[in-house]
Parts: sequence; C-alpha cells; structure tokens
Amino acid sequence: MPQAGLEIDNVSKRYGDVVALSDMTFEVRPGELFGFVGSNGAGKTTTMRIALGVLAADSGEVRWAGEPITLSTRRRFGYMPEERGLYPKMKVLDQLVYLARLHGLSVNEAHRSAEDWIARLGLKARREDEVQKLSLGNQQRVQLAAALIHDPSVLVLDEPFSGLDPVAVDVMSQVLKEKTAAGIPVVFSSHQLDLVQRLCDRVGIVDKGRMVACGTVDELRAGAPADLIVHAPQAPPGWAAGIPGVSVVSEEDGRTVLRAGDDVDDQAVLKAALATGPVHEFSRRRPALTELFRNVVTEEGVR
Repeated sequence: MPQAGLEIDNVSKRYGDVVALSDMTFEVRPGELFGFVGSNGAGKTTTMRIALGVLAADSGEVRWAGEPITLSTRRRFGYMPEERGLYPKMKVLDQLVYLARLHGLSVNEAHRSAEDWIARLGLKARREDEVQKLSLGNQQRVQLAAALIHDPSVLVLDEPFSGLDPVAVDVMSQVLKEKTAAGIPVVFSSHQLDLVQRLCDRVGIVDKGRMVACGTVDELRAGAPADLIVHAPQAPPGWAAGIPGVSVVSEEDGRTVLRAGDDVDDQAVLKAALATGPVHEFSRRRPALTELFRNVVTEEGVR
C-alpha cells in the first residue's frame, strides 16, 4: 500500500438528545504522530470507533488515501482500544497468533510476527501466561502487540500509555516513532499531556464533540498569552499589581508568575522588579500543553 493519510471529514454522531460529535474534522498525515486530547466524554473514543467502523456516523465521512474506508482497507488498520480487547484466559502467544491469522497472515507469518513483538515489547518470559495473570502494564503491552501484529498501514490508539511504567513508555514511544518514520499515520489519545507535547507532530484538542484547536504544539502555544517568570527574593507581595497590561498568576517565596500580553514592555516589568531589590531570574515562558488545554477548554465552556 502507498503511504496515505487518514481524514475525518465533518463526522457527527448523536445518541438521542446527546451530541457525541459535531462536525468533527481533522487529518492525520502520512508519517505523522497526531495527539488527540480532551476531557472524559469529549468524543475521542467515539471518533476512533467511527474511524475503525465499530460505530456508524450519522453524517460525514472517514477516508484513507482519499477514498472512503472499506472492509478491505479497514483490515490494514491497527487499533488499540482503551478497554482491554483481549481474551483473558488465552495465552499471550496463542492470542497474538490468533489475531494475526484474523488479519490474513499465514500460520508461519503469524508465529514469526507474534514472537518478534513479544521479544520487542519485553514479554518473552510471559509468552505462555494467560493474559488475566499479567499486570495491567503487561496487558497493555500485549494490547499494543495485537495492534501491530499484522504490520498495519494506519495506527489508531486509545490511551496507549495508560498504566505503563517509565521503561514501557519509552519502548512504546520508540515503536510509534519508528512507525511514523516508515510513513504510517498514527493517532493516539492520552490524558498524559506531557507525553503528547514531547512526542506529537500535531495536537487536536476536543471539547464537547468538537475540535476546538488543532496544530503543532508551538503553533498552539504561540497563540496563547505568555507568562513572565520573575524571581525577586526581596519583592513584597503585590509588587506587580500596578503594572499596566500585567496580571499576577501566582506569588510564592519571591517567585512571581505574571500573565503579560505581547504588547507589554518586558523592560518596564524588569525595572519594577529591580526597584524591589535583586532579580535572580527574569524570563518569558509560553504555557505548556497542560495549561493550554485547561485554558482552551475553560474558554469554550464559558462561551
């Protein structure tokens, strides 16, 4: 299959009076790692299930390589659900071979692929264990192996880092980077926004079934107000309250975080800080994705 992108085009879904998705639109480009973030119930899982054909959309379309998804092309997708989609009493190796066979691999291909992923994901010592006897983290590794077992052309992963220890997070991160380096579009949802910020090429923020912000982390941060970090140990509380265009976010132990617009003169703020005594730190910082997400969702909620 040629390298191709995944398109979610104006997809809507209702459950009675509840709007699960409203004109959801975004694209995951070939070789792109796309982070899909939102609060619980925002519509992330519904979007993924529609992309996989598990749910039917009320309107809109999902396309891969510019064409509507069919049963044949859907077999080329790798899906990792948030809830465990494994047979608890089945052994790890047997389960992966079985799932690979369902995707059309021969017996030999299925065994080879299963053994490769078992080794790669650190499961060799547990290959003959029943899934229900594994820790939640190891179950998550098996779930990832199940999504990768058939060498998919698209990866859709719902909370893949949930329950993983730091070593497993590093392994999974490396696997996802390798897949995107091979031209595969990868979309994953996560509440671990530090990971999303570190790994993803672009991020989509979802709220109440709508895409409310989408772009690279730098693009999203560039549109947000910057904070000024001032460490002035001798500054009295409220020293910055009268500076035009500046609001105090926090003050603690001489360290003040100020919210300042782009038109605020940094030097005027520095001059005010120096008037209180020595300044040990003075820097401008754009908000991290965690704070940006909180701000975007809060702003949407009050509209």
